[in-house]
Amino acid sequence: MRPLALAVDIGGTKVESALVDDTGALVPGSRHRRPTGPTATSDELAAHVAQAVTATAAGLPDDGALVGCGIGAAGPVDLVDGLVSPLNLPVWRGFPLVDLVERALPGVPVTLRIDGLCITLAEHWVGAGRGVGAMMGMVVSTGIGGGFILDGRAVASPTGNGGHVGHIEVGGFDDACPCGGTGCVEAVASGPRTVAWARAQGFAGATGEELAAAHAVGDAVAIAAVRRAGTAVGRAIASATSLLDLDLVAIGGGFSHVAPEFFDHARAALAERTGFGFVTRLEIVPSALSGDGPLIGAAALVHRPHDLA
Repeated sequence: MRPLALAVDIGGTKVESALVDDTGALVPGSRHRRPTGPTATSDELAAHVAQAVTATAAGLPDDGALVGCGIGAAGPVDLVDGLVSPLNLPVWRGFPLVDLVERALPGVPVTLRIDGLCITLAEHWVGAGRGVGAMMGMVVSTGIGGGFILDGRAVASPTGNGGHVGHIEVGGFDDACPCGGTGCVEAVASGPRTVAWARAQGFAGATGEELAAAHAVGDAVAIAAVRRAGTAVGRAIASATSLLDLDLVAIGGGFSHVAPEFFDHARAALAERTGFGFVTRLEIVPSALSGDGPLIGAAALVHRPHDLA
């Protein structure tokens, strides 16, 4: 029998689930999506998670054995009690997510980790970070998350929230953040926050896709907004690298594709650390996994437990 993990990714706009084999490949036809979002009720969110999980489990192939479920969720998380409190899902505070999924999958072991760590595990397993000893994976989307691999393994974290790079404060910005901080990179450079900043400067669009289209045709406000976001991300990466001496950062998430120049601005901000060659040697690269990364990373919790501290 082929060992399969049921992978679940829960974020600010959607929950996705899929079956993933022990090579990191998604099983065709097993992927299901349901909406989340800040206006959903707690019951609606729970129902959509259960629906996605149940639909994926129902597609287990005849030659497959379901060996576990891995969940990557926006944080904060509480690994001891299996709870989640995503900042971008305000009706879930201390929500018993592991219990919900266990009830949908009786007898299947369930492992929860913060979503940023999952994307990092995926990049290290089958993506841009293969063979890299010290790296960070980063998601730039509705929110900004991350995780760290040091000496080939995930960094130990007492509560499970280590690597929450979205809440590194970056110099030169004073945007208020829901976490209570000021100038957090998520508050500056996430997709919704960047669009909001652009709208305050006169941009007429309302989505990241519209901002990308405006940037492509040379709209001055869109260009400034992407430069601002990329610079903030680069400064956060420089701070993390100064602390941990990283070799590589792989960035995924929908908003990281807003424009190729986003990466140019991030690299330029990193290059400002001229006195620290160990920082400027860092490579900043796009994710090699496209939109599959979060699910592959959730599956890594099942297939590659040795990568966890």
